[in-house]
Amino acid sequence: MAFDGLMLKASIDEIRSEISTGRVTKIYQLSKYEILIIVRQQRQNKKLLFSVHPSYARTQLTKLDYTYPDSPPMFCMFLRKHLEGAIVEAIEQVNDDRIIKFTLASKSEFGGETKKYVYVEIMGKHSNFTVVNEDGKILDCIKHLSPIMNSHRTLQPGAEYVLPPAHDKQLPYDISALQFSTVIGEGLDVQPSKLTKQFAGMSKLIAKEVVFRSESGEKRNLYGAFAEVMDQIENHPTPCITVCEGREDFHIIELSHLTGDVKAFSTIGLMLDAFYFGKEAKDRVRDQFANVLRFVDGQYDKNVKKREKLARDLDRTERAEEYRIKGELILANIHQIKKGDKLVRVPNFYAEDLAEMDIALDVRVGASENSQKYFKRYNKAKVAVEHIQAQMVKTEQEIAYFESLKTHLETADIKDVHEIKEELQAGGYLKKQVAKGKKKIGLPKPEVYVAPLASRTSDGVKILVGKNNLQNDYITHKLAKRLEWWFHAKDMPGSHVVVRSSEDELSEATIRCAANLAAYFSKGRNSSSVAIDYTQIKNIKKVPNSHLGFVTYVGQKTIYIDPDESEVMGLEKIRS
Repeated sequence: MAFDGLMLKASIDEIRSEISTGRVTKIYQLSKYEILIIVRQQRQNKKLLFSVHPSYARTQLTKLDYTYPDSPPMFCMFLRKHLEGAIVEAIEQVNDDRIIKFTLASKSEFGGETKKYVYVEIMGKHSNFTVVNEDGKILDCIKHLSPIMNSHRTLQPGAEYVLPPAHDKQLPYDISALQFSTVIGEGLDVQPSKLTKQFAGMSKLIAKEVVFRSESGEKRNLYGAFAEVMDQIENHPTPCITVCEGREDFHIIELSHLTGDVKAFSTIGLMLDAFYFGKEAKDRVRDQFANVLRFVDGQYDKNVKKREKLARDLDRTERAEEYRIKGELILANIHQIKKGDKLVRVPNFYAEDLAEMDIALDVRVGASENSQKYFKRYNKAKVAVEHIQAQMVKTEQEIAYFESLKTHLETADIKDVHEIKEELQAGGYLKKQVAKGKKKIGLPKPEVYVAPLASRTSDGVKILVGKNNLQNDYITHKLAKRLEWWFHAKDMPGSHVVVRSSEDELSEATIRCAANLAAYFSKGRNSSSVAIDYTQIKNIKKVPNSHLGFVTYVGQKTIYIDPDESEVMGLEKIRS
């Protein structure tokens, strides 16, 4: 992937066309690295996402739905104070680098017009979001940088805003063949790194594309490839994601040097939504609920190890029957055994061939006492077997439970993990914490999708997806009606999916839509040909004395489907 200067330029053009002269109405801080700004423009709300994450830094228009924190962080409150209600006057790229400058105009406390400037630096781990006043002083920024950490620039409230060091590179636009030859120099073997060093905004990914398109790597042919690539980027951009050998890459042109599946998008925002879908949600959950993730992983690993230990103990107790047989044989041959014997060899009349068996004896006692010792071992082992088998059943249930939680956490957002934590507290796994002023979570809130138009009735078919066990139990046993349809991945943990239709038969499009949701929100989301069972709610029963979400069912049909993330993203989603 490469959010380079060339892509940033195209992204700015896209953002400018959508929100220029719009008004900032809402601001949310999704995580310590992400800011979401809602801009009202032409009677529509546009969502502008800023990420300064070390791995996912970018600025884009987004159509994805996000879960907003219950209480905004301090930096979010600062942004709301200074930027809400402001008009977006200008959006520009600074020095053709990966820096965006937003000019926002608003009314001051005294009624006059005042301007604020937002500088978004998209530079990997050095990315930042800085608000500057008209005097060039920093009001605040997401990441503070003291003079001790950087002698060139200080990023702290009150300091003068200084741009990152400027590059001394040639702009790649409108380059003639002579200029290109002068910049690149002589030589037949031109490496991509030379292009990235000489031209501003060009990533290694685009440089590789230029070299690949050149026939021989000579300057003349290389220039032809360079001019072709730059023409496509400037005049005919086609945002694409290419999947090559399991790795995803994106840019605003199709990358012919990568062989694999290519998916084109109408806008850069939609492409970035598809590429980052689910990736940052995991980071947000990891930041805020690291203790819950550690606990679930730890409990799962602990029970797996416990199962292995129980299996070893069970193998040892399988000798219980051997102890009983030895005790019986000693009694049957009591007249041959004297006190002080260390060993006795007797025919085993429990064996078909009456093979002889050696039985070790305690020299301190007689035959009767030796037989009683073996019977005591037998009774002890027998009781142990029953205990171990009971423990094994309980351990298997715990493994299944925590495996289901691990699966739900793979696709969970903040709201879902709140409910998972609540579930663990209700089950006695985590200690309940009563926080002052914190509002109660309330009823579970499953995700609600609408089936595609081809399968929709006049009122629309809603599809409910449980993202944790609380939601699974709620939609299956409380919301759904008897004749509505229930979907679940076969023999693996995953979400309950309920189609809110009581028709005797569902259309093929609805079945495939619900099955894809059930497959995607299951342990098999990265597999192919996932088996999905579906039946009516009346055929579903809770498993007695088990965890929430565990059910048995009959009368099911099975469909096999390849989970498709793009289809899930393309579904209309209703905010619950």
